[in-house]
Amino acid sequence: MAFGVLAAIAAFARHGPKGARGSFVTVRLRLARYLGLALELQLAADILSTAIAPSWEQIGKLAVIALIRTGLNYFLMLETRHEEDQIDAEKRKASPPSPPPTQPSRPAVKPPAVGS
Repeated sequence: MAFGVLAAIAAFARHGPKGARGSFVTVRLRLARYLGLALELQLAADILSTAIAPSWEQIGKLAVIALIRTGLNYFLMLETRHEEDQIDAEKRKASPPSPPPTQPSRPAVKPPAVGS
C-alpha cells in the first residue's frame, strides 16, 4: 500500500496539481488499484492468522473484517470501472468518427447465356 501511495504521489507531482482532469483521474485510478490489492492482501493475512488456532471470538472478528473489507473493495472497484468508462467515453467523443468499414467490391458476374 505504501508503494501505491508513493507511486500516486510521484505521478501527481509529475503531472502537477494544476494538470488536466484526465491526469488527476488517472492518478486516482492507479491509487485505487493499489488500495484494492492492499485490501485483498490484508484479508488474506487475517485469514491465515486466524487459521492457526481460531477461537470463536477470532472467527467472529474475522467475519466482520472480511465483510467490511470485501464491501470496501467491491465499491472501490465499482467506482474505478465507472471512472474508466467515463474516460473511454470522453476519448471516443474527442476522437473523430471513423468511416464505416467498406466492403470489398465484387466484380460483376454476367449470367450465363441461355440457349447458346
